[in-house]
Amino acid sequence: MILREEWTPPPVREVLAVYAGRSTDTATALRGAARVRESLNRARLAATQRRNAQKAAKRTTPSTPRSA
Repeated sequence: MILREEWTPPPVREVLAVYAGRSTDTATALRGAARVRESLNRARLAATQRRNAQKAAKRTTPSTPRSA
């Protein structure tokens, strides 16, 4: 047994040991991966739309004279 300070996190192997004997469910894994891909695609699309809106706003805003 390793003595640790109270504030240190447990080693990764201790945390992952809980999952060591679990079998993988392919259908659930594929469904989860599809949801992640869909979420990333939505985020990417939203970022693109936001950038395009900002570019359009810059083009339509009249340029104000800047002080020297």
